[in-house]
Amino acid sequence: MAIDPFLHDDSRVLTSQTFDFVLDNELKRAIRSQNFLTLLVIDADARTPAGDPAKLTAEVARLVSREVRETDLLSTGKEGRLSLVLLDADLQNSMRVVDRLVSRFEHYEFAAPTTISVGAACCPTHGADAESLHRAAEAQPIHRESRGNTSNAQ
Repeated sequence: MAIDPFLHDDSRVLTSQTFDFVLDNELKRAIRSQNFLTLLVIDADARTPAGDPAKLTAEVARLVSREVRETDLLSTGKEGRLSLVLLDADLQNSMRVVDRLVSRFEHYEFAAPTTISVGAACCPTHGADAESLHRAAEAQPIHRESRGNTSNAQ
């Protein structure tokens, strides 16, 4: 059976090239039809050198994929950062999704102490192209917390 070139490891996580292509098309559609689109940037960082960043990113991606619709786009980007596009969602309604994600993170025990931040940007409010949305979402995280057993932190 051939591996799907659009997905990472048989999951819902798109490759970055596919994600960028679909995001550009969805941004054009959102502008044309005057709909909202929200980009969430989720950054998880284990605070121990023994942690595997790829494994942590995959773990967080699994948690995130359980809380969003199948039509929403999920991808890993630079430095293991997850990008999530909530289609037809303004920033106010997207905050409900962020609240669900935060609740999921709060009730999950990571193997190593982990810092998670979530940033959000909405089209057209914060920009109409992928680059400006990424910059806006990364500039001001709306949520940041540390999770896991911090007594082992170095």
